[in-house]
Amino acid sequence: MDQNKALRPEWKLCLDMLDCAMKADNSELAYYALEFMAKWMIQDENMRPPRYLSVEEGLVVSLLATAGRTYSKKLLDAAWTILKRSLRKKRVANAETYLARIHAHASLGTDHLKKAFGALHEFESLYGGADKQAAEDLFSPFTALYPLVVACSHNGFATLDSVYFQLENLSKANPPYKSLAALNCIILGCANIWDVHRASETFTAISTTFGLTPDVNSYNGLICAYGKLNKRKEALELFEQLKSLGIKPNAMTYALLVDAHLVAKDPKSALSIIDEMVISGYTPTKAILKKVRRRCIREMDYESNDQVEDLAKKFGIRMGTETRRNLLFNLQYTADYVQER
Repeated sequence: MDQNKALRPEWKLCLDMLDCAMKADNSELAYYALEFMAKWMIQDENMRPPRYLSVEEGLVVSLLATAGRTYSKKLLDAAWTILKRSLRKKRVANAETYLARIHAHASLGTDHLKKAFGALHEFESLYGGADKQAAEDLFSPFTALYPLVVACSHNGFATLDSVYFQLENLSKANPPYKSLAALNCIILGCANIWDVHRASETFTAISTTFGLTPDVNSYNGLICAYGKLNKRKEALELFEQLKSLGIKPNAMTYALLVDAHLVAKDPKSALSIIDEMVISGYTPTKAILKKVRRRCIREMDYESNDQVEDLAKKFGIRMGTETRRNLLFNLQYTADYVQER
């Protein structure tokens, strides 16, 4: 061997190692493959003339997902470092890559929440100026940022309060950091632990403490909290307030109002919300219609059930049957009856 060269696999073999490691969720093997690739990149950049090797961004997204599944901080940091070296400051990472990084940090537990919110801050600084609809989707706590919501509510109100006070302190720092997306995650986290009081206080603090304006995701988080605790009246009042301020409800808003009516065992009102949803240009999903149908059957509201079937036919949704669910329900009912007897 040439003593001046370290023994390491060729570049293509490193890619094969990464592929095998990700399929097997082997974070150690993936880390070693990245380490070999980093050495190749450094060596080739020091050549004359230099040669620049790069790792595809899609591969880094898969590596970040593997780091999240295997709870590997080492692989997460290595994947992000090699991505930055591949981009060479000529362009920024895609939004999907930042979301994968945030998800990976969130999966590592409450100890990594600070880094997750740090990644969110970087993400907001790059993509926060996107058009309104794109921003709603990118920073939605119900979809794109939901892993961060789960991490915030993992230990109940203790973690939620800790994150909130950190955000409050950062808003008073120099320069201040105020994140509406982070506050929306806290509101939905409060809804997940059925704490409508904390959700309402956080919603109010958006404007009073942080000086920000609530968006549709903020309203959706509080509507979710009200709906879970059967506070349908408050949820509807918030919905009317949202519309009076000129904020356009999105599909999630209508879905949450449908849930609020179903919790109150009122399928007729749920169907009226779906009608309003259709008028606004949104299509009800199969999941929404199936939830309404189940409530119609339990309340023996066959007229509303026929309306659900008509909606399914109108939008070409195949509803299927509830045979397995009904069988389990009947078995449980029979068991309870026998136990009472």
